[in-house]
Amino acid sequence: MKRSLSAMIGLLALTSAATAAGQAPVAVVEDVEGKVSGAEFMDYVVPGQVIKLGPGGIVVLSYMKSCWHETISGVGTVIVGTQQSAVHLAEFKAGKVPCDPTQTEKIAKEVGESAATLVRSLKDGPQPPPLTLHGLSPVVAVSESGKLVVDRLDVKGEHYEVDLARATLVHGKVYDFAKANTALKPGGTYAATLKSKRIIFQVDATAEPGAGPIVGRLVSLR
Repeated sequence: MKRSLSAMIGLLALTSAATAAGQAPVAVVEDVEGKVSGAEFMDYVVPGQVIKLGPGGIVVLSYMKSCWHETISGVGTVIVGTQQSAVHLAEFKAGKVPCDPTQTEKIAKEVGESAATLVRSLKDGPQPPPLTLHGLSPVVAVSESGKLVVDRLDVKGEHYEVDLARATLVHGKVYDFAKANTALKPGGTYAATLKSKRIIFQVDATAEPGAGPIVGRLVSLR
């Protein structure tokens, strides 16, 4: 699936002004291999952002609202859209994956607010619905070391602690429960805490184990 160069130029013209005005992130970079410029692993990218692939380049993008998962490889150019990318020359494979479309708003708040305003508590009054994960093993994005704590809220007794200073982080940016062979329970409600940051999430009753797409397992505590 490719779009013409003229269409890409038109898209870039339309989106560049919006990007400059501070567009909210729409996609997460799940993987980068080879020669790629304009994006790194676990970047949150915005509409109009340009990613260039050189020889051997591969980039995997997942759009948080549309749940559109893309693998783009080979020499070419990618322009980030709102629901999917515009791709010139490079090979393009994509499809829908399970994810929570509200992740977009949650990431936008994280990017735009201070860490203090990210603290959430069940006692703070009405809160938006918790994030829903579609995998049993969360991928927790972090920007600092400390003790990561995950507690189940609806059933007592399920508790996990990870010392991030000693843990193996993927590219120093995420702790992947799948790589630690740890799975949560389908249908459970949990709180993940790292220092002053806290997020409540639930695991979909049909969630599956293993290392599925990051967008369906992402818990961001940056």
